[in-house]
Amino acid sequence: MFKHLFKLIWNKRKQNFLFLSEILVSFLVIFSVFSFLTYYYQNYSEPLGFDYKKVWSISYENGELTKNRDSLAIFYENLNKSLKSMPQVEEVTFSSGNFPYSDSFMSTGLTQNGEKITMVSHFVVGTDYKKVWNVSLLEGRWFLPEDLVGKNKNIIINETLKKAIFGNTKATGKLIGDYDDKEKMKVIGVVQDVKSNGDFAPAGKAMFVQLDSGYYRNTHNILIRVKDGADANFESQLYKFMATSVKNAVEIKHLDQMRDSKNEVTIIPMVIFIIIATFLIINVALGLFGVLWYNINKRKGEIGLRRAIGASGRSVSYQLVLEAMILATMSLIAGCFFAIQFPLLSVFNIPASVYIIAMLLSVLFIYLLVLFCSLYPGKQAAGIHPAIALHEE
Repeated sequence: MFKHLFKLIWNKRKQNFLFLSEILVSFLVIFSVFSFLTYYYQNYSEPLGFDYKKVWSISYENGELTKNRDSLAIFYENLNKSLKSMPQVEEVTFSSGNFPYSDSFMSTGLTQNGEKITMVSHFVVGTDYKKVWNVSLLEGRWFLPEDLVGKNKNIIINETLKKAIFGNTKATGKLIGDYDDKEKMKVIGVVQDVKSNGDFAPAGKAMFVQLDSGYYRNTHNILIRVKDGADANFESQLYKFMATSVKNAVEIKHLDQMRDSKNEVTIIPMVIFIIIATFLIINVALGLFGVLWYNINKRKGEIGLRRAIGASGRSVSYQLVLEAMILATMSLIAGCFFAIQFPLLSVFNIPASVYIIAMLLSVLFIYLLVLFCSLYPGKQAAGIHPAIALHEE
């Protein structure tokens, strides 16, 4: 039977070319959609690694502050104590500008055994950074004030960076070189991955360095964890206090709102992409209906002859559906050839599992689409009366 079907398909290869082309284009579009959806879903399913609720960021300009290092250290120490003394504040920490959900990014490079590790997010954090974010330690400990004094700079790395450098072995106590491998840094702790760029973005490789007094002149951000009673009145009081203290512009943001804004950057384009792809699939489905319906009308004589020599309507319908599935398989083989190049070449540095899952889902979707589009024309073909079909021919 299959030999007969392949012969029929080959004899009508010019008519089937449009069908094959539509399936191939549909597969590539669906593959793109499922790749994005799989990638974002895998990232979304990973834990955040921190608690953003009830965290506020205070950004300010420090141009009016003293340039003297010792005086600046005293000023920030007093500012820290004043903020902590407020009844609505639980924890306070200073931070570089690339705190979670901000639009700032700082990266650096590391060297281990002669191998360069690039695109490592570089966070400069205060001693109480862990308390503000409730970051989970997987290994070792967090920074202590005495860590600022020592032969090697102490750092904390995240889980992704630890696996990239040390694999499944213990990381605490080991040394990592900077990008030029001129200075060594000692790992004192490993934290759970923190998805600082939104729920749909991967955590990536990250390292944390303790903020010292020499960095105060570059400090423009304070992070605070507030209590449940903190409201707009407290925010107004906090703004006035900070504006008076730094004698410059101040901006207060809520991290839950920043998180929503960060996620919208991913969600809105994805929704638009899905809508466009949906319209394309609808047009393709209508096209498949049209092609199959046209083929049935062109093959009424063949169908009538088969019915006249004893073929049942069910067998006729089965033949047409099977032909459509075989044509779909031929297109999918060509489509999978192109799709498999993405995991092989590590396109966009996306894990290979994303492309494999997307390819399997796309194949399943196309088969269901072709089956759905061919069932009704196949049913109509099964209802053709042989005498009428042969009379029209």
